[in-house]
Amino acid sequence: MTTETRVLSGRYRVAELIGKGGMASVYRGYDLMLERDVAIKILKRDLAEDTAFRTRFRLEAQSASRMAHPAIVRVFDAGEDSEIGPDGAAHPAPYIVMELVRGQLLKDIIAEGPVPVDEARRYVDGILEALEFSHRAGVVHRDIKPGNVMVTPEGQVKVMDFGIARAVSDSSSTVAETTTILGTAAYFSPEQAKGEPVDARADLYSTGVVLYELLTGRPPFRGESPVAVAYQHVSEAPLTPSEIIETIPRALDAVILRALAKDPFQRFPDAASFRRALDDTAEGKQPSKKQLGALTSELYGPNPRQAAETARSLRQLSTDSTMRRTQSGPPVAWIWSGVALLAVLLISVLFWVVTIRPGTEVPQNARIVPDVSDMAWDRAEDVLLDADLVPIRREEASETIAQGNVIRTDPAAGLSVSPGEDIGVYVSKGVETATVPLLSGLAEDAARQAITDAGLTVGAIRQRNDPDAAAGTVLEADQADGASVALGTAINLVVATGRVVIVDYTGYTLDAATRELQSPEIALTVTSEEDPSCAASGSPTVVRQSLSPGEVPVHSEIVLTVCSG
Repeated sequence: MTTETRVLSGRYRVAELIGKGGMASVYRGYDLMLERDVAIKILKRDLAEDTAFRTRFRLEAQSASRMAHPAIVRVFDAGEDSEIGPDGAAHPAPYIVMELVRGQLLKDIIAEGPVPVDEARRYVDGILEALEFSHRAGVVHRDIKPGNVMVTPEGQVKVMDFGIARAVSDSSSTVAETTTILGTAAYFSPEQAKGEPVDARADLYSTGVVLYELLTGRPPFRGESPVAVAYQHVSEAPLTPSEIIETIPRALDAVILRALAKDPFQRFPDAASFRRALDDTAEGKQPSKKQLGALTSELYGPNPRQAAETARSLRQLSTDSTMRRTQSGPPVAWIWSGVALLAVLLISVLFWVVTIRPGTEVPQNARIVPDVSDMAWDRAEDVLLDADLVPIRREEASETIAQGNVIRTDPAAGLSVSPGEDIGVYVSKGVETATVPLLSGLAEDAARQAITDAGLTVGAIRQRNDPDAAAGTVLEADQADGASVALGTAINLVVATGRVVIVDYTGYTLDAATRELQSPEIALTVTSEEDPSCAASGSPTVVRQSLSPGEVPVHSEIVLTVCSG
């Protein structure tokens, strides 16, 4: 059967090839049931042969299909067909059916050169808008890159392939294997490069890389192999964009440095914060070079490359035989006189150092505070009393000194004091702990107050849709209730949005639409009404719904209209 006449699952007609990637080919298609143009992505055979991957791929595609947002390429359906290979055997052919978007890939726009600052802001704002929506729905993209972003002729940004990267990474045994499938490591976050678990902040790192490339025409890290690039993501500090192109505002430097922080907790906590910071750069507030340097030091620490480049420059200067003197030197006699004088001075200093006898005796009316750090209190007390000093015990929490041992003294060890003087001895009482309060089920404000009252700090707040929880209700915390943790520990929370996501059920049978809307994942109240103005045919089919696709409040009532004429 030729590609032009191929029909998947008896419903989707496959037309010409319109794109090809590392893991799938994309074809223009037509939905024979709903009579609309679609895009069909068919997986390559080597991936399709993996049963675990096919299962994960289908589940992630179904999860992505629940997201309806103007900045996200819609996933309509996912299924599996079969095709006859050259060996005459039937092979599985998993596919997903998506919204057909006409426009230009962001990758092709970047290939034409650096993008003006305002356009770069607009493109990245569109990406962050899509991520803000998907992260609230609990979906992490994991493969944000210019090849997964479309720009329509009207300028609308659309992000595609949500959930597919998770299917790949969850079915791949190694980072190298994942990198091969996804095609590039240039946009990996450090935690992805190290094979560690990732969350929404990995998408923000990749978006920072895209913004960097839009402004400069090149990614922040380049190498001869994916492994070399991944190493740089983990261990090296990027050049600021304004060091590459001087006209780029330094305010954008600060935003990009924050987005590309190695530690996820030092990045923007969510896409909304990233968007606000990006908007603020348009107001013209420019950080100084000193402030940028301090930010770089805070986020990346000392830069080993800078020392290496300085050493290389010094070596180059010291061996440069092309440099010539432009002024005549002093007379030779003066030079020898100076050398002789310097030799005499050096010999005099050496003689003084060798013959000097430092005093080793302490005056009778003075005592030297002994060093009792890290000693047990009882022993330190005896040592100080033997030195004719009076130890005064004071307790203090410490994360490094064992409980009951001395942290330091006041006055400090080595100082001269009077006999019988009081010496403050600070003894460790161990790590000061706090008990994590009960947080699940509380309102966000109440949870914040409970965390603060317990001597802890509020960490990242992540939102998640839950059909059974009102908006702002805490669903879970990353520390167990009643757990004993160090004082000041950050507690990360997951908070309910108070909303669930529905799709367009037009064309569904009434039973299928009702079943999905009343499922535990959505849990809406469904009622139906008949429309005698249109003709019924076969099973009742939904022609209208009272709530638009997208996010709706939990426990909403939705009315589905079917034809009865």
